[in-house]
Amino acid sequence: MKFLAKLRIDAFMLGILASVLVAAVLPARGAAAGVLEWATTIAIGVLFFLYGARLEPREAIRGLKHWRLHSAVLAVTYLVFPLIGLALRLLVPSVITEELYTGVLYLTLLPSTVQSSIAFTSIARGNVAGAVVSASLSNLIGVFATPLLVMLLMQTTGGATVSPKAIVSIVLQLLLPFLAGQVLRSRLRWLLKHATVTKTVDRGSVYLVVYAAFSAGMVEHIWSGISPWSLVAVVGICVGMLAAVLGLTSVVSKLFGFDRGDRIVMIFCGSKKSLASGLPMATVLFAGHAVGLIVLPLMIFHQIQLFTCASLAGRWGREAERAEAAQPVSSEQSAVAA
Repeated sequence: MKFLAKLRIDAFMLGILASVLVAAVLPARGAAAGVLEWATTIAIGVLFFLYGARLEPREAIRGLKHWRLHSAVLAVTYLVFPLIGLALRLLVPSVITEELYTGVLYLTLLPSTVQSSIAFTSIARGNVAGAVVSASLSNLIGVFATPLLVMLLMQTTGGATVSPKAIVSIVLQLLLPFLAGQVLRSRLRWLLKHATVTKTVDRGSVYLVVYAAFSAGMVEHIWSGISPWSLVAVVGICVGMLAAVLGLTSVVSKLFGFDRGDRIVMIFCGSKKSLASGLPMATVLFAGHAVGLIVLPLMIFHQIQLFTCASLAGRWGREAERAEAAQPVSSEQSAVAA
């Protein structure tokens, strides 16, 4: 790790790149894909259990009450993003095809990610309680809001119905482990003293998500069904859209007077789109269409947001660590050390 630091190489980003390379060479297929899905689910459950154990109950309640932060995140997710998607209609057919534009517009209608938003917020030393509430609320609302927006702004032949399993999945995989961690918090103080435990789970779960996303793309041959120029165009659109939203969330969070922790939540939760929610919904909403082509922009955007936000989270986390190390030791701490 010290060798990488001297070379100014972020070990976290190196792990992300390694996950991508492994997925490209050895994608999970068949039974291995099922094992990967279970491993990812378990890792995320453990992650949220540790979040619950680490978080002060008063901080969790304070996170629920921070309605200005959550409203701002939801406004970016379900108002700003769709407006950008509608504006990108101007690029058809000169830059992208009608089918690819359908995919671009669809990705703008999706909820924020849950696991990676919270993991990146934790790595960056942001307001984890606020991220848990904002990201979870975005997904719960998205179960109903995304199909409604698809019906209002797009034409689909499939019945735009939503399974209640999506809500049950969020509760079982995220909220229950979090609440269990809160309940058992007093008995896990010995574990919470080791920061490397939560740091390892934080980053390990992100590596699994990246590997699973790229692996699925390789197995479905999504990358081979599009011309090089179209691929470059979609990548450019995704990069521009993410850059615009990252800039907007940064400016808005400062205008709202959010502190550093809340600004990190606003940036990470407001700028992301969920591949985990988007893929299952697409199979229902676009029955009879080329679903693989429609979700291609979402796949590309997902990878770009992971790389970008991983880099930001690592940098901000290191800045926070340096700031803490530079703080003078209090007289009380000095007495304890003596």
